[in-house]
Amino acid sequence: MDQSIRERTEALERQTLSPRACLSAQSKGRAVDIPPCPMRTCFQRDIDRVVHCKSFRRLKHKTQVFLQPEGDHYRTRMTHTLEVSRIARTMARGLALNEDLTEAAALAHDLGHTPFGHAGERALSRMVEGGFRHYEQSLRVVDRLENDGAGLNLCHEVRDGILCHTAGRPADTLEGQLVRFADKIAYINHDIDDAMRGGIIFPTDIPAHISEVLGYTHGERIEALTLDVIRSSGEGDEIRQSPTVAQAMAELKAFMFESVYFNPLAKGEEGKAEDMICLLFEYYCKHTDKLPPEYQDILLREGVQRAALDYIAGMTDTYAVEQFGDLFIPKGWVVK
Repeated sequence: MDQSIRERTEALERQTLSPRACLSAQSKGRAVDIPPCPMRTCFQRDIDRVVHCKSFRRLKHKTQVFLQPEGDHYRTRMTHTLEVSRIARTMARGLALNEDLTEAAALAHDLGHTPFGHAGERALSRMVEGGFRHYEQSLRVVDRLENDGAGLNLCHEVRDGILCHTAGRPADTLEGQLVRFADKIAYINHDIDDAMRGGIIFPTDIPAHISEVLGYTHGERIEALTLDVIRSSGEGDEIRQSPTVAQAMAELKAFMFESVYFNPLAKGEEGKAEDMICLLFEYYCKHTDKLPPEYQDILLREGVQRAALDYIAGMTDTYAVEQFGDLFIPKGWVVK
């Protein structure tokens, strides 16, 4: 019998990928078994499931670092995700790892992010016992919330890469570990780019000793950081950076926290965003009938706070503002 397209791809993986790579044919599978696709490997299938889901489309209207900036070229959570995906795939290719697994986890890693970026995450963390972590919510999105409550039924390795992309234990696969590094490489560099575009910092503000290691431009820094991960991770069971580059990146991150992430000019409106999220959460906990129908099942099975949390975390910036306006801003008298 002739091989299917998928089987040919799986055979090509066995021939060309590193022994350390996670092969599609050796995936631990899904929570619910489904027949294999004749064209796509299981990880390619997961890429499509993520790209076609509603949560992915909403990323284009969610804050990355600056709240609702005026201008077409500032990053959103969507463009951040795409940049992470590209960096992760470049590193996977350089290490002969599975690019499809890497891409699937990268594209899904921020599906659970709140409106207003980390300001929204901080607000929800204050409202619920145990806090709120966007990487856990991302996994909940693909497991429970998407597809009318059925979830996306992604492969184990993709789910693991999503959960482990920010903190805690390293991902089980090297591909999943790549996503954590790609996320950091992407956000610190595009946040520099956006901060310069907004006049928050200038090229000469970055300490010279950092630039001497990582480069002086956006492209030079990404190339240096990406290539360093490839060169430093050529063997062994973990993804790593060289000590010199890791130190320079840590110092660059510290510079960004001091100059941008805690800068009142850049982040002065975040307190308002946090207050807005908290008020919305309190409102929906008290007025459960205002939760959309798809969250009523969560309300019954998992409680009011869980339902309100899922609803608000899934909102875009613009939708959250609209809901707040409808619920809390008095409307003018209209004579009929």
